[in-house]
Amino acid sequence: MNNKEIADIFQEIAVYLEMEDDSFRAKAYEKVAGILEDSSEEAGDIYKKGGLKALEDIPGVGVSIAEKMEELLKTGKLKYYEQLKKKTPVDLGQLKSIEGLGAKTIKTLYKKLKVRNLNDLEKAAKQGKIKNLEGFGEKSEENILKNLEFSKKSSQRFLLGQIIPLAREIELRLKEMKEVKNAVACGSVRRKKETIGDLDFLVISNNPKPVMEMFVSMPEVSRILAQGQTKSSVRFKNEMDADIRIVPEESYGAALCYFTGSKDHNIALREIAIKKGWKLNEYGLFKGDKMIAGKTEEEIYEKLGMDYIEPELREMTGEIEASLAHKLPKLINYGDLEGDLHVHTDATDGNNTIEEMARAAMALGMKYIVIADHTKRLAMTRGLDEKRIQQQWKEIDLVNKKLAAGDSKFVILKGTECDILKDGSLDLPDKILSKLDIVSVSVHSLFNLPEKEQTERIKKAISNSNVNILNHPTGRMINKRDAYAVDMDEIIRHAKKTGTVLEINSFPDRLDLKDEYIKKCVEAGVKLSISTDSHSVQHLPFSEYGIAQARRGWATKNDVINAWPLEKMLKMLK
Repeated sequence: MNNKEIADIFQEIAVYLEMEDDSFRAKAYEKVAGILEDSSEEAGDIYKKGGLKALEDIPGVGVSIAEKMEELLKTGKLKYYEQLKKKTPVDLGQLKSIEGLGAKTIKTLYKKLKVRNLNDLEKAAKQGKIKNLEGFGEKSEENILKNLEFSKKSSQRFLLGQIIPLAREIELRLKEMKEVKNAVACGSVRRKKETIGDLDFLVISNNPKPVMEMFVSMPEVSRILAQGQTKSSVRFKNEMDADIRIVPEESYGAALCYFTGSKDHNIALREIAIKKGWKLNEYGLFKGDKMIAGKTEEEIYEKLGMDYIEPELREMTGEIEASLAHKLPKLINYGDLEGDLHVHTDATDGNNTIEEMARAAMALGMKYIVIADHTKRLAMTRGLDEKRIQQQWKEIDLVNKKLAAGDSKFVILKGTECDILKDGSLDLPDKILSKLDIVSVSVHSLFNLPEKEQTERIKKAISNSNVNILNHPTGRMINKRDAYAVDMDEIIRHAKKTGTVLEINSFPDRLDLKDEYIKKCVEAGVKLSISTDSHSVQHLPFSEYGIAQARRGWATKNDVINAWPLEKMLKMLK
């Protein structure tokens, strides 16, 4: 069993324990699940090296949980888990995927209406049975039906952050084969779309047979859909389909362009070729029967009289016209960030200390971070009140002194992720906010407010002279929760007026702002930040996904304040 599989079981155990009002043990399992998911080392490898004692050395793991991990690693099963499932036989994976359903509500639905899965849930909601239950009501029933519909629409696509590591692992395996000259994952994963439907791998090889055999026999494969000499298709255990294609070296660029997409972008390129009397397809760019380009993407764009278009821009949002006019932006690069402006610690709902987060950021080449823990209203995260946040400032000062004593120029800034209350006021008083280096604000509640009310709520919050950044501006959770109703054009206008920065949240299930809003910010001159919202040292590399989102929105280094040196960034903040 790998870490993800063990973590999934522990997450479900946590929910079962929550159903039994055993919050203490539920939190213990939930914490270990998070640590396992974030860990770069497999529990199986740790166990092989040091046995049960080594498992106990994993943060958060006590004797009881270590023994259960051992049982899973040895047998692939866990008696304790099976007993919990037998006691409350519900499909937790399905039901927990519906926004608004937690342990207590799932328990009530099962006890009162025998709801075991999504089909049962939908049936009960459509029959009007849920609204009559204590603690639910008509609005709850409406939301359940709405969220079920949202879940159906999004269930066939996977988060970019889930799929990029898998795509890179398979790319690496292919590149390590002596028969392979080059290999790359194409399609939506190369364009860094927020969600990925399937995977397409492109390979240059003069000996395809071993490559095909390796691909269809990978451990991730659950079923071979087709196997041929130059193309094979498989289905992975996670239900994602993947294809591999072998192409000759002279056609690699043309094939890369074709299989990267988007479809509409490719159509536009073919139309430009036709106007010149040429033909463009996955085999090359042809003038009559003669191939005039195809080995690289760059030479195809050049022959068509265009500047090279980065994969993230190939979505028909104006890139064709800009390329022909030689007016494409110089996009922010993946190594351009100088700091992370939204980091959590174990003072609230994070897993690591201030110093651990700082040292992990330093190791990634960052020059500064902002500690932006939650505030008191978010009780479930143990949010900071006035007294505790001032205590945190002292801790930050101590760690900064310690780092400086070791000749480090790295800086930890004092910040907050302050809750926006219903009326647009803030969860901490101005006398506290005014003393912080950076103040970011967020909506964490009342997602169902009417659009006008939600918009005015946020506008009032960012009108505060102490507020610098609006975090995850639309509140969406990809594949789980739609954005709340808000007039983003008005928010962007007001951000420009008030000098407020809008965050691009890099967490894989947020990627909020959407690329279309990022482009509007760029056009309006509203500055952006790219932050990870890290709750663990393992989350800090998520900045890559935020940068990808920024690139898809046409953002340059000048548009992103934490791509700037610290002094310049602090100077521009209101």
